[in-house]
Amino acid sequence: MNENRKIRVAITHGDTNGIGYELIFKTFAEPEMLELCTPIIYGSPKVATYHRNALGIEANFTIVADASEVKDGRVNFLPVFDEEIKVELGQPTEESGTAGLKAIDRALADYREGAYDVLVTAPMDNNEQFHFSGQSRYIEDHLEVEEQGLSLLVNERMRVALATRNLPLKQVAESVTAESVRQKATTLFNALRRDFRISNPRIAVLALNPKAGDNGLLGSEEQEVILPAIEELSENGVQAFGPYAADKFFGDFSVEQFDGVLAMYYDQGLTPFRSFSCNDGVNYLAGLPLVRTAPELSAGYDIAGKGIADEQPLRHAIYLAIDIFRHREEYDEPMDNPLPKLYKEKRDESDKVRFAIPKRRDDRTPRNNHREEQKSGE
Repeated sequence: MNENRKIRVAITHGDTNGIGYELIFKTFAEPEMLELCTPIIYGSPKVATYHRNALGIEANFTIVADASEVKDGRVNFLPVFDEEIKVELGQPTEESGTAGLKAIDRALADYREGAYDVLVTAPMDNNEQFHFSGQSRYIEDHLEVEEQGLSLLVNERMRVALATRNLPLKQVAESVTAESVRQKATTLFNALRRDFRISNPRIAVLALNPKAGDNGLLGSEEQEVILPAIEELSENGVQAFGPYAADKFFGDFSVEQFDGVLAMYYDQGLTPFRSFSCNDGVNYLAGLPLVRTAPELSAGYDIAGKGIADEQPLRHAIYLAIDIFRHREEYDEPMDNPLPKLYKEKRDESDKVRFAIPKRRDDRTPRNNHREEQKSGE
């Protein structure tokens, strides 16, 4: 692997009436960013110029007809549509939302051609004027791969994934199944190993009900669904623990003792994550061949065009995407040239050996909010 290789970062402009262009301009106003990566902005030069003039920002970019013209050391700008669109800063419209999706469409088409390494998307919102399922779901649906992605929220203190997608609370309980918990926790485990280079990740699985069901008094999902899933994960080599009551888990900072957290529903995971985020929150779509990140921001209609948007979340999204790309190269490199076996292993197939292997550890459940591993000094 060439450590000096500049990563090609595709960046979509997001909702054209939001803060996307302001984030992009401010991020690449720092010359050091062009030493780190080669950006390709997917958007509209006319809209970009409108934003630049409205904000009074000096932003230089070079228009390219297609990805073959992209060069290092400059902000490459690839137009995704030719038609004129009306820019109404701070006003969500169907036209501004559609413009954001057109940028994603072109970026995904170029990804299939190997035009860039990672994708970072500027903010878009679902609103009354423009209804869509969210950028993560949209990308997952249009990437044409069989794998199902997992939205992983990342900041300096935690990594939080959700066992269910954004659902009304009345639908959450029926959507939490042993299979969904097992599948999402496994995807999280694999992402932590390959994308974050954590050799043996520890995953905390949160409870669904208050007080972790209080031994069945407040719900049975913990005993009937979540705990069996954790036990199966253990048998498959996934270091999963829980289920933990969310209030105590985050309240006593138990989150710091784990590499990842699997929350059961949106508010359970997003509320503490955003409480602990300080302009560094990133949404990473794990489990897919494409590395895609996004700043954990809304389209910012209330501040669009005012020049006060903080670009740090976008910068962190770019940093994370580059790190993950590098980590995947490091993780996959030994697999490309495996060492040949020098001898044939002799396996003992006797029942005595086979049944002497413990199927799982004795206890995967929380005990007084402390795990046995803590007592042993792990």
